[in-house]
Amino acid sequence: MSDNQKNGRNKLDFKSLWKKGSIQKNTRITYDVVWNIILFFIIIGVIGLFFAGGVGAGYFASLVKDQPIESKQELTQNIYNYSETSEMFFSKEDQMLGKVQSDLYREEVDLDNVSEYLRNAVIATEDEYFKEHEGVVPKAVMRAIVQEVTNSSVKTGGSTLTQQLVKNQILTNEVSFERKAKEMLLALRIERFFEKDDILEAYLNIVPFGRNANGENIAGVQAAAEGIFGKKVEELNIAESAFIAGLPQSPFGYTPFTNSGEIKSKDGLEPGIDRMHEVLERMLKAEYITQAEYDEAMKFKINKKTLAKSTESAFVKYPYLTTEVQEEAKKVLKEQLAKDDGYTMKDLNGDEKLNEQYTTLAERELSSGGYKIHTTIDKQVYDVMQNAKNAYQNYGRNKTIYETDPETGERIEENLPVQVGSMIIENETGKILGFIGGRDFDVSEINYTQRRRSPGSTIKPLLVYGPSMDMGAAQPGTVIADVPYNYPGTSDDVQNYSGGYKGFVSARYALAWSYNVPAVKQFVEILPNKPYENYLYKMNFPKVESEYPSMALGTKNITVQQNTNAYATFGNMGSFTEAYMIEKIETKDGDTVYQHEAEKRDVYSPQTAYLMIDMMREVLRYGTASGVRSQLAYPGVDWAGKTGTSQNYKDSWFVATNPNVTVSMWTGYDKQAELDRGYSGRTQGIWADVVNAVSEVRPDLMVPDQGFQSPGGLVRRSYCATSGLLASDLCASMGLAKSDLYNAKYVPTKVDDSLIRGDFVKVNGKLVVAGPNTPSEFVQGSGGVTLSPSFLKENGYTSPAVLRELLPNTQAFSNVALPSSGSIGSAASSISNDGKSPNAPANISVNGNTISWPGSSSNDVVGYRVYRASVPGGSFSLIGSTVNRSFNFSGSEGIYAVRAVDYFGASSGLSSTAKVGNPGAPDPEPEPDPEPQPEPDENNDSGEENASDGNGENNDTSEEQNNDTDGNNDSDTEESDTSQDDGSQDQGDSSSDSNDGSSDSGNGE
Repeated sequence: MSDNQKNGRNKLDFKSLWKKGSIQKNTRITYDVVWNIILFFIIIGVIGLFFAGGVGAGYFASLVKDQPIESKQELTQNIYNYSETSEMFFSKEDQMLGKVQSDLYREEVDLDNVSEYLRNAVIATEDEYFKEHEGVVPKAVMRAIVQEVTNSSVKTGGSTLTQQLVKNQILTNEVSFERKAKEMLLALRIERFFEKDDILEAYLNIVPFGRNANGENIAGVQAAAEGIFGKKVEELNIAESAFIAGLPQSPFGYTPFTNSGEIKSKDGLEPGIDRMHEVLERMLKAEYITQAEYDEAMKFKINKKTLAKSTESAFVKYPYLTTEVQEEAKKVLKEQLAKDDGYTMKDLNGDEKLNEQYTTLAERELSSGGYKIHTTIDKQVYDVMQNAKNAYQNYGRNKTIYETDPETGERIEENLPVQVGSMIIENETGKILGFIGGRDFDVSEINYTQRRRSPGSTIKPLLVYGPSMDMGAAQPGTVIADVPYNYPGTSDDVQNYSGGYKGFVSARYALAWSYNVPAVKQFVEILPNKPYENYLYKMNFPKVESEYPSMALGTKNITVQQNTNAYATFGNMGSFTEAYMIEKIETKDGDTVYQHEAEKRDVYSPQTAYLMIDMMREVLRYGTASGVRSQLAYPGVDWAGKTGTSQNYKDSWFVATNPNVTVSMWTGYDKQAELDRGYSGRTQGIWADVVNAVSEVRPDLMVPDQGFQSPGGLVRRSYCATSGLLASDLCASMGLAKSDLYNAKYVPTKVDDSLIRGDFVKVNGKLVVAGPNTPSEFVQGSGGVTLSPSFLKENGYTSPAVLRELLPNTQAFSNVALPSSGSIGSAASSISNDGKSPNAPANISVNGNTISWPGSSSNDVVGYRVYRASVPGGSFSLIGSTVNRSFNFSGSEGIYAVRAVDYFGASSGLSSTAKVGNPGAPDPEPEPDPEPQPEPDENNDSGEENASDGNGENNDTSEEQNNDTDGNNDSDTEESDTSQDDGSQDQGDSSSDSNDGSSDSGNGE
């Protein structure tokens, strides 16, 4: 059968069936069945949908049941409570120091200041329906749920910008349905209360953007713009905006910088560039940019030329300063936070856990609170101090020390440079204007202005002489004997740096030369009155369990800041103002959370402060820092200061104040190795360099118009250099009357009675009371005086060791002698009679009409007798006596010879002879003439030897200097500049001090 035949037959069958109604019947049955099935599933689906919706709503409600319904105010606090890096400023508010070190750097910016390109790029990339949705996009949420349930490898995400804001600011990053449900609920609530621009602004300020050109973690578009492209956020172009907008998806994957701040390799930059291109495509699709703008932006290159350059951070440029400012700000915030919660610092100090809690809170606030920290640091002052420190080339050599590792026992070698610490404090306000924390932060991160070290002799004005004068126990003219002395109750002797003793010295002179013995003796006198507790505690010095004599030499460690602050108290006329560095702290909104309020505390009376200043002027005039003034660019400035050296020369100090500021300088090794000789001069040298550098930029601060002014209540009086009492006529006649300033309340009222007249001879240039057998021809009669035995006994000057050192080796004391030992009532040192005749002089010489000879080698010679023979072989006749080593004759020809005569009247044989002219005969054998018999002296039964120089003559003939020569402060009618006591005494090593430790003898100034 053909195909046509088959087709025709089929058509006939279909028609017949249609006519019979079979097809219609079967179709209707099928339709009814299918429809019923579909209807069933529709009904089931609707029922299921309602059921699922109910279940879903119930499940959603169960997920968010613990989430509190927050008010608009609470949401505002949470959303805008994003961390922001705090900023530090110098004393001038427009001079920014830098940002506080933080794990994340962020800077807030208003939306109006954000580039429109960047806003659109973020919306196009992160939330294309941001302007339409109500906080949640259901389609996106369902897509995200399906992807999560099916564990899809491609996840497009379902969070709107609002949801991301909630996740970052209110919730956590936990991946769970509960967190997602709460996120959606809060997003809907935020959209109800806030405008779209408010939400976008908050988002742009909180989102992380990887790293900046310094390798620091950054967040917020302002930090991103500056850190990645070196621009303000409003200055970004389209391509730059697209690059930044693409970063939040993978901040550290797309960032162009490594954690060290270096630009990534070409391959490392590629993911970020691809992401930028993707963002540009989305911006074009959303019609935020035109095709031409897109094409131009696609040409933008991410490379070294377009990226930001690494900058020197505040920490890199000012490591000591930023570290110290942050530390001080943390202390301030800790106290403030504790105070807000009802706690005091006493509570925190007494509770370690509570203190740790508020320390942590303060650290968090400081790093992320967005505070503006205003300091007292003067940028000019600080900068030139660092320049002076870096330029100084005379610190001394590095030292190598060896230490043993306590765990491994390994011997470790360490190379130590000399370190330095310095500070400038404004006297009246207590402002810290600048400081030097150390030589090199990379070598040592220790801030040496806060390291506790021994103050050495810089403690003497603060703890010894200042309190003594304030109590009335001493005044500048008080005489203190610098003689052998032991710490009370011990056999340990107090030693001066130079190793010798100076005898009677005034407090003024003892301080100028930093003698240790007078300082300790004076401190022991006032020790029952607890000077440390009653004076140093008021200046915030550390607490001590007890006070002991060696504190007078600096055995209690303090910081550079504490020492400088204490000296500023003198400069502030006795009123202590605590030093500080943090002026105020403001919130990012400009509200002040802390403002420093100065509190003054009276420590010394104004009279004491001025007297102390006047005494410390001498340190720079002729004392241990006499070389400083010549190094100053402005030598006329009224500086008053003190040097100091600790035990074994481990610390060297110089601290000085003028009417405006106090400047300190400390040098030493970190591990307290011994400084090399000359350290004090080096310390003073860097001090002078710092003062000169700061004077150049701030002469108003460093070069006051006038010097310290007397507060009144001071008078000038004469005192006797032996006792410190009012000078008697006898004292004045002997040239021992000195004058000095006194607090009018504490002027001596008793007249000196330490001296009595007597007959004396000179032994080796020293005046000694004539003995009963001393030849009268050598006695000086009433030309000298002796110390009163009762005066010596009353003051405890009775031991031979003390008596030997009691009389200063100066011209002023050349006519003063000691009484016999018996009259003092103790075994005082005396001239011993060895029963031998003295040795004859040798090598007689003649020059014109003068015969000269060297001194006898015997130590008890009081004079010489000169003889002449007219012809050789003739008899010698006595022609004269002298206490000198030369004799003028009439010019007669003859043979001349000399005999030495000792204290006990014995004489030597004739010396070698000298011929004058031409006597014409051989030299005769000399025959001694009968010796003149000395007249007995009833008042002196034995002589007393004074300390001698061992060469038969007194080589120190200088007179005590009067210091009223500079004319600086003579305007006060009650006083003029002070006189120098014993200014010619041996200087020793005038460049250094020492501290002896609690039981050591002390070896410095």
